[in-house]
Parts: sequence; C-alpha cells; structure tokens
Amino acid sequence: MLMGANSRTYKFALGEALLELAGTGRTDAPLTELARPYAMRLVRHLEEAPQAPAVQELRDTDFLAIARREAAESVRLGQPTEALIRAAVQSMPAMVMQKFTNVPGGTTLPHRFYELTGAPRERIVRFTPEMQRLAMSEHADVLRGELGARWAIVESSFSTGVGASLMREGVAVDLQTLALTDKRRRRAITGVKEATIGFQHGRCLICNDPLAAEDPYAIDHVFAFSYMERMGGLRGWQGPDLDAIWNLAPVHDACNSAKSNRLPTPDEQRRLAQRNEAIQQSPHPLKKTLQLTLSAWKYDSSRPANWFAFIGNVYRLLTN
Repeated sequence: MLMGANSRTYKFALGEALLELAGTGRTDAPLTELARPYAMRLVRHLEEAPQAPAVQELRDTDFLAIARREAAESVRLGQPTEALIRAAVQSMPAMVMQKFTNVPGGTTLPHRFYELTGAPRERIVRFTPEMQRLAMSEHADVLRGELGARWAIVESSFSTGVGASLMREGVAVDLQTLALTDKRRRRAITGVKEATIGFQHGRCLICNDPLAAEDPYAIDHVFAFSYMERMGGLRGWQGPDLDAIWNLAPVHDACNSAKSNRLPTPDEQRRLAQRNEAIQQSPHPLKKTLQLTLSAWKYDSSRPANWFAFIGNVYRLLTN
C-alpha cells in the first residue's frame, strides 16, 4: 500500500475487503463474497473523488467505468448491484489480485495473503496464515488507518487542480488539526499520523516500540520548534522549517512528554532519516514534498539517502 505505484485505487479496496473478511477469523470466502465489500468501497469513494488520474480515458469495459454506471443504484440499494458484482468477480483474479503483492523494481513480496482455488464460476479465496495473523492482530486497526490515508493521498493526486498543485508544491501541515493539506486550497487530505506511521513500521520514533491504535499519541517535532525561536525567531533562524512534514513523527504521548524540547538522540535522528527516505521512495505527493525540502537546501533531491546528511547538518546547526 505504501510503496506501490497506483494508476487506479483497486489495491486499496481489495486491502480493506481482505482485512474485513479475514478479521472475522474465517479461513476462506467465496470470491463473490469478497467482491461485495471490494466493489462497494470503490463505489463509495467514487462519490467523493476520482479513482484514476483525471487525464486518463477509461474504456467502457474498465471496472471503474462499470462502477460509475452502477454507482447510483448501488448506493440506493446499500449494496453493489448484481451487474457490478459480476464485473468484479470477472476482473479481480486477472487484475488486482494478480498485482496486489507487486512492489517497485519488478519484484513481489516474499509471501502471499490469499490463494484462489476452484472452478472459474465457483472461485474460493483462501486466506493464508500471514493474512489471518495480520487481520486478527493488534496492528489491524493501525493498518486500516494507514490504508485509508494512502487512499486519500492518491485520490488527491488524481483530482484535477488539486492534484496539479500537489505535484508542484507538495503538502503542508495544519498543526491545529494535525492534517496534511493542499498548500494552495488549504484542503485537508489526511492525518499526519495515518500518512506517516507505516513508514515508521508502526513504531514510535522515540522509543521504537509499536504504536497501537488505542495508544495515546502525539505528533512530535523531532527537532523542537522552540529552537527556531532560540535562534532569533523565524527571521533569524537559518535552517529549514521545523514545522514541515520531514520533522514531524507520530510518537507515544508519554514519550513526547518525557522528551520535552531536547535534541534528538543519534538513534532518533537515524530513524527519522530512514523514515523520510522511505517516504521519498513512495508514490506522490509525499515524495514531492520531501524532494522540495532537500532541493531548497541544495541537496540532490533524487537521492533519498541524502536525508542522513540533511538531518546531521540540522543537528550541527543547532549545536554549534
């Protein structure tokens, strides 16, 4: 979800459907049953935003085109129409279910989340032990939040106007709502925590322990904002914006309180650099946002590994 290239939003709908069904403790389900939440989630999202780049023309046989035609009736019924279910069952095995585990570089994940068995008209989706453990684990709610955040970011990048400005200017942070916003329209896209926690492997940046969905959390300025004031205020500060996404990280609330405004430790700096490097290797627009930060400070923005040098220089700037 975090690293894949998305020309459609099919993977997000499938991910949510898999978590829903496998999360009940079941070991398998008919494909027709999996197709229902898959199709309905796409229909619901189609009401709010495009699910493919606005510049792309969809063929009449494209599943998204069919979903658009069946959307109004599906919403009225509160469930996907039979025509939409048939289209989903026909398209899923050879399309999204084939590509679900693909990652950049032409490789696939070392494990699968499901297996398809049975005749074409009676396909059964068997959830692998990996899928069952994941859907039943304490991380499932966090994963749902990440998935929703990534879906919202990709939708925004598809939207005409909004997407264009995101790709030119990246995203801003609203510190009052802890949301990522489109800089030009100030339109909220998703939460900082949901958008970034996956790139931290679901862990607190300070203690490196898992950050569960029910844990009280804070968004930490890894390099405290107060340092800009100590260095002569915003006009006197000679470093990068400490309110930007590169310097913000989800942490346990208790860890944040204990840290106060001290400088980050070497381990925290390393984890922040690795987190930013991972974000920069993900699809837009977060990638663009971090590239703009590096470029503004004369770093080669095409090399994510420069985050280690960038963060080290910020530390030296604050300690010299």
